Amino acid sequence: MPEHHSLEDFYRVKANWLPENLRQDIGHFNVFRLEDYVGPGVQTLPYSRKDFYKINFVVGQSTYHYASKSVVIEDNALLFANPLVPYEWEPCNEQQRGFFCIFTEHFLQQHTSLKASDYSVFRPDGQPIYFLSEAQQADVQQLFQKMMRELDSDYAFKYDLLRGYVLELIHSAQKLQPATTLYRESNAATRIASLFTELLARQFPIEVQGQRVKLRTAQAFAAQLAVHTNHLNRALKEVTGKTTTQLLAEWLVQEAHALLKHTDWPVGVIGYSLGFDEAAHFNNFFKKHTGRTPSAVRAI
Repeated sequence: MPEHHSLEDFYRVKANWLPENLRQDIGHFNVFRLEDYVGPGVQTLPYSRKDFYKINFVVGQSTYHYASKSVVIEDNALLFANPLVPYEWEPCNEQQRGFFCIFTEHFLQQHTSLKASDYSVFRPDGQPIYFLSEAQQADVQQLFQKMMRELDSDYAFKYDLLRGYVLELIHSAQKLQPATTLYRESNAATRIASLFTELLARQFPIEVQGQRVKLRTAQAFAAQLAVHTNHLNRALKEVTGKTTTQLLAEWLVQEAHALLKHTDWPVGVIGYSLGFDEAAHFNNFFKKHTGRTPSAVRAI
């Protein structure tokens, strides 16, 4: 079962110490050199959700597991992790270098009304992995080096600067995607699509047996959003190119993959958690969308 790890868990496992005022009002932020946390004797957090945000800059061969996906990193990458999606970074060898920073929602919201999840890199359905050119790699490395220096400084307003560096990292990554994808004008369709995605994301991940997806149809989502089903479908089609049913199916398949690979729950229990009253219905749904049965995926 995908676990859940807190900031305290992170520090106990990775650093064997706890910072003072970990839950202070300004929110929490810290930055680390990656090479200090790779190699023999270094404990790692398993595939799981973490209750903080994380940005990894990795140089070296590794694999990034998030949701039901695994992406091989051959050279370097910038990775974004959010509290809604379980993940694990798996180095292929000890020849790893780079940096990573962790922070809480409250840290980023000190001087802005925007939440971390408002940025596409941290949305559950967003793009969390960016491969960098040499020039981009140098820019990202310089930002992390500035973070390291600033965190060790005595400057009274250093956390304002650190917040700015984090936002620069976020925007630098978002600019790597086509502007039409990220900066579409905020209209009614975009707002409805954003609200739909938030409602959908709240239902995942399934963490315990008995937890169940409740919103399973376009009609159910439309009712929650107080719009007509046809209006919801038109809005989603305009913004994402997909219907409500298609988007929901993608999330159900993604969660099914994660539960099949990371739990020992019976297939029928997984199907029930995803809203299927009969195991046969879940099997048919899964095979229709993946071409394989749940049992076949688990056996891989």
